[in-house]
Parts: sequence; structure tokens; C-alpha cells
Amino acid sequence: MAPKAKKAPKAKKPPKTKKAVSPEKKKKLSRIERLKQQQEEEERKLKEEEEARLKAEREAAEKLEKQQAKARKWQALIEKAESRKNDELEELYLLEKCFLDAEKVKKEVRVFSKWKHYIDCDGTPDPCITPEINTYISLWKEKTNENIDTVMKESKLVLSLIEKLELALLDTPPHELTQKQIEQYQGSILELRELLHLKFSEATETLLKEASSLVDTDSGNMEKIIKDENVTLYIWANLKKNPKYKRIKFGDTGVGFELPKALATSDIAVRIFHTNYDHISPLPVILKPVKSEITDTIIEDSAEKETAKDEEVPQASLEEVVQNQELMTSSIFEMDTKTESSLVIFKKSMSSIRDYAEMKKEESEVKSVSDSFSVGNSWRTDGFVSLYYDMPERTISFSLESVFPVTLIQDTHVHMPYESWELKPIDLNEAVLNITTAYIDIDIQIKDNQCMLTSVELGDEYDLSHLLGKWMNITNLIIAMKETGFNIFPSEHSHIYVAVNYKDPLVEMKCYRQMALMASAYSFGWSRWNKDSGPGKIVFKASEFLDKRYVAESKWFLFMFDGERAQKLKINEYSEEFSEELDDDTEFHSTLYHMIKDFTSEAALKKIMDTDYLFIDVVCKLLLSTRVLTFA
Repeated sequence: MAPKAKKAPKAKKPPKTKKAVSPEKKKKLSRIERLKQQQEEEERKLKEEEEARLKAEREAAEKLEKQQAKARKWQALIEKAESRKNDELEELYLLEKCFLDAEKVKKEVRVFSKWKHYIDCDGTPDPCITPEINTYISLWKEKTNENIDTVMKESKLVLSLIEKLELALLDTPPHELTQKQIEQYQGSILELRELLHLKFSEATETLLKEASSLVDTDSGNMEKIIKDENVTLYIWANLKKNPKYKRIKFGDTGVGFELPKALATSDIAVRIFHTNYDHISPLPVILKPVKSEITDTIIEDSAEKETAKDEEVPQASLEEVVQNQELMTSSIFEMDTKTESSLVIFKKSMSSIRDYAEMKKEESEVKSVSDSFSVGNSWRTDGFVSLYYDMPERTISFSLESVFPVTLIQDTHVHMPYESWELKPIDLNEAVLNITTAYIDIDIQIKDNQCMLTSVELGDEYDLSHLLGKWMNITNLIIAMKETGFNIFPSEHSHIYVAVNYKDPLVEMKCYRQMALMASAYSFGWSRWNKDSGPGKIVFKASEFLDKRYVAESKWFLFMFDGERAQKLKINEYSEEFSEELDDDTEFHSTLYHMIKDFTSEAALKKIMDTDYLFIDVVCKLLLSTRVLTFA
């Protein structure tokens, strides 16, 4: 029998550790001690609350003191600005007399031009004199059986007469034109357009009567191209009626057409009439400013009367003169009278502009195609077959389901709104305005009283030799650029079609005028914060510019102007958010000119004072025409 295994000895249990007993549990607190402890806790809380209250009061007092100090400083700056307001406005008024001087010179030029036309006595009518232009139109209407060469020669005179009337409407200040004159000029333009078109049709008919003597030896049909700098006529007459001649092409011009089978054996003639001038678009609406008696008096007397230097100019009278001068350089803003102080102010709300433009839109839709084209007096996009655009060759080919007038239309506002802009001086009485749009980058140079399109970043394949590098007056440049498709000149309707950064017209006008005063020595440019400053305030960047290099980012400063007060802002283009906080160690001024003058060197100031008034006037008109502060 096997011996029993010994049991393993039992493991000894570890001794029980006694739980630590807190002194409080060892000794139970008495009631008195508990009350005392509670009282000490409450006193501690009260002390902390009192300290927090005192700290909050100190902080509030410090904050209030800072606010009061800031308010006192702000008020002191306002009072200081107010104390010199009269002097600043009087100095600005004397500087802005350059606009009156420029108007006086331009008026003398217009008068001399009329006188020169009179003494030349070359037999051509003055289109601005109603009896002369009416007589010319009547006499030419009476002429019959004129050949195409005679009409093409006469068309040059007609187009020059139309151009003169258009310039008269655009160049003459609004207060010098009556509503009757405006209607007469526009009526004459329309009559000349219609008569010229009629004469080309009559001359074409006369030519077709002689078709048999102009037969093409190869095809047996009449094929003729008549061309000058303004018009190209492609005329074809189906004399042989050979059905195999269905596809006709005029030489190597790339212009041609294809006849339907039913017409290939019919008595038919085709004329393709291409013009380099616009004889279809509606005429622009000319807004007549509403003037008060004050306006009439000042406009009549301001060019002749000078304010004595030692004579005190009352504030109200000074502002009346300054603001009425603004009427003389703009045809896009209405004027009204402020009854409380008899000051003339610009008054046109966004809603009133929109209401007026909507009303005119209905009248000005493309309805100038005559009823005989019997298509609803409007353009249509249907009726085209096999439409194709060859981008490298810049040619369009298409077929038509029927015969209609055809036009290539560009969106008037394709270049609006602008992406950025900069007005930069080149030298005394010389500057360049750069405008960048979504499609093009344009440089317009201003020198003395002339303008020139100097650069268009569009590609080498576009021939702009007729426009680039040509000095002309600003009105002619605007017309030429519009005709070429570089329309950066807003019309009275443009705000309906473009997302504009609406600004108060009076503030905008004052900005342009004062920028123009400094354009020989200061560069001005677009600021991203202009859209955040509201309609009554304009924000832009500026920098003194005396050499021909670019402006470094660190040299740009932001200024804000509301028409009555100008200030330098503390923020820059790269700040996180917009703020109207005044820059350190700067003050307010009543004018933009005096605000920027605080940061102007003696050399730059001398340039500003030496600037010619005709240059200032052209710069102002160019800024007004492009309206960069609203359309960028």
C-alpha cells in the first residue's frame, strides 16, 4: 500500500492592514467648530467676491478712462479739423478753379471751330445748325440715279457730320445744351443714318440695272466687290441662271453664300453690305441735370468773376460754388436743392437710378432695325445653320434659313466689373491709368490734354494698329475704344447688368476731382476694403510717386473719404477685417487733398502745384468715364 502524500502546508494569510483613520474621524467635530469653519469659508468667498468686484470696477474704470480719452482725442481732432475747414475748402476751391479754366478753354475751342468752319466756306454744312443740316438732307434726298462711287464719296461727309453731332452731344457741358438742341442733334443723326442707308440701296439698284455690262467672264454672272475704309459691298446677280452655280464666293475674301436649288435658276441678286461704322445701335440717353436758380447764376458768372483773395468767403456760398463746379464736368448726376441751407447737392438714390434706367431700357432695346426688316424690331439668335467659329483664324461661318440683317454683338458689359485699377504718374502732366478686367489689361496714357491707348494685353494676333499709339482727345478715344470692343465706360444702365459697388455720386465725384489734382505726383489704386466701407465712404490706396519704378506694397497707404472728412486708416490691404480706426499720429481733414498733403514731400507738392489745368481736367474726365471707384 502506497504511503499517503503529505498535505502541502497552508499559506499564511497576510496580516490585515488597518485602514488609516483621518484625524477628523478620530475626533468628531463639535457643533461650534463646524459653525466656525463654515463662517471662515463664507468670509473667504466674500473676500474673493469683493476682490473680483474691485478688479472689475478697476478694469471698467480703466476701460471707461481709455474710452473717454479716446473720445476726447477724437473730439479734439474733429474740432481741429472743423477749425481749419473753411481755410481748406477755400484753398481747394482756388485749386479747383482749374476745372472752370479748362471749360473756358474748351468753349473757346468750340467757338473757334465754328468760326473756322464759317470762314472756310467749303460748302459743307454745320450739322449743329438746324437749317443747314436740314437743307443738306433735303437736297441729297432729291438727287436720283446716283452711282455707287458718288454715294461712297458722299458717305464720308455724312459720317463726318454724324461724328460731329455725336461729339457735340458728348463734349458739350450739359448746361450749354437745351433739351431742344439734344433732340435736334439726335434727330439729325438718325436722319443721316437712314438717308445714307437709303442712298446705298438706291445706288445698288442703279448698279444692278447695268449688271449685263459687268458680267464675270468665268461664271457669266455679275460679281462685284466695292470697298473703301468705311464700307464693303459684295454684289452678285444671277444672269446666267446656271443651276450648277449654287455656291458663290467673292474672290479670296472668304465671304460667300449658297443658293437654295429653287433660287438657282431664278432672277435674283444678292448684296452683302458690311460697314465699319455703327448705323444700327440706339442713341445714348442724354441726362439733363435739374438745376436750381443758384446753379444758373453761378454757371453764368463763375467763369468771369474772380473771388478776391482778401475777401472772406462764407461757408455756404463756398460750398455752393464748389458743388456747382461739379455740375460742369459731369452729365451723369442729377442735381437738386437742399431747402434747409440752400446748398446745391447731388441727390440720386440707387432706387431712383434703377427706376429711371428700367424705364429707358424698354425704350433703348435694340429697336433701331427698321420695320422693313418686318422681325419684331429686335435681334434674334435662331435661324442659323451650321454655325462655326474658327478661333485661330478668327473667322465665323454659318448659313441662314432666310435672308436677314446679321450682326455680331458683344456684351456691352463684358469687361465690367473691373478686377483692379491704378492711376500712376509718369512725369509732370503725364500719367497712365491701368484697368484690369477678366479678359484684358488696358493702359491709357494721359499727356497734357490728350489721351492714348498704349497697351492692351490681348495677344499678338489682334491688329490694333488703328487704335494703339494714337493721340486723341478723350471723347474720341472713348468712342474709338467702344467701337473696337474695349468698353470700360459705364452707361446710365450699367448698374442693372453689373454687380456694382454703389457709392454716393457726390462723394465719388469729389474723389475723382481731388485725385486729378494730385495725379502728377501721386499714384492711386484699388483697395479690397472699398466694398466694405458702405455707399457713403470710399476707400482707396495712395502713394507718393516721383520716380518711374513701381510702388512697393509697404509704400501704399489706405485713405477713407466721405465727402466731408478724410482720414488715413490704420489697416492695410492684408488686415484680417475692415476697421475705420485712425492711423497713429494722424488727423482728420475736410478734403482729400489736404489729408494726403500731410504725407507729401516738398518735391511732390511742387509738382502738384505746377500741374497744368488741362491735364487735371482730362484725368478727372477719364476717371469719371470709367468710374473705377464704383465699377471695381
